[in-house]
Amino acid sequence: MADVCITEYTDPGCPWAYSAEPFRRRLSWLYGDALEWRVRMVGLAASPEEYAEKGFTPARQAAAFRTISREHRMPIDTRERERMAATIPACRAVIAARLHAPEATRALLRRLRIRNFSGELLDTPQTIAGAAADAGLDPAQLQAWAEGDDVTAALEEDMAASRAPLPAARILDDKLANWSGGRRYTCPSYEIVRISDGVKIAVPGFQPFAVYDVITANLVPGLERREPASAAEEVLAWTGTPLATQEVAVVRDISFDEAHEELSRVADLRPLGYDGFWTLRAAA
Repeated sequence: MADVCITEYTDPGCPWAYSAEPFRRRLSWLYGDALEWRVRMVGLAASPEEYAEKGFTPARQAAAFRTISREHRMPIDTRERERMAATIPACRAVIAARLHAPEATRALLRRLRIRNFSGELLDTPQTIAGAAADAGLDPAQLQAWAEGDDVTAALEEDMAASRAPLPAARILDDKLANWSGGRRYTCPSYEIVRISDGVKIAVPGFQPFAVYDVITANLVPGLERREPASAAEEVLAWTGTPLATQEVAVVRDISFDEAHEELSRVADLRPLGYDGFWTLRAAA
């Protein structure tokens, strides 16, 4: 049974949530089944026009992607897109999986992110159907689920919760964002709960790994931690999915360059932007 429950407020279209994935994977490696993860959708944009109203254009997006990809070393195609894309359709797909095929929720979220940051438009049926197939789901079935009233209700609940951050989160107000009704969580934001007594801590916005680690260790001081992975192939085998160099480096607690060299010996790289995704040769 888990000792800690982490609710992650996120969105398939957010580059910061994508760039924080190495930290989430390292937490999962260190604490394993002692952590229970829940995913809730922020719902960043219902239409491309919402971005335009805020002055966020494809050119600005491409510039932001270039900066983020180089600073945080996650693979992103930084070419300018033909238009901005809404994120709500992808959020609906993730919630549909969460309600009807929970075992595939993380895989679908991952595949949506990869397609999005590979340059596909996140709000097209083709992108969502492709991500569904990648995650082992039937695209037509996922689309039918996503159109359900239960998904609409759950999306509204997720978005309302993300727009009502815990009071403690206001201490780090620069990690929150504006919306018409006040302040909301940015992606990724965590609400971390000690299950034994319900003590809850808010961790808004993108943070260094040490922040998550210290909070978890202080919530449950006796929680057993695994040692870092001993080899790159061990990390790839553990996740069972292609990983970026930075994800392996963070789980291994080694440098990007060291991880890249290790991976080059045992895995094949599918290039994307600054880096790419590695697959074990034996599994290719």
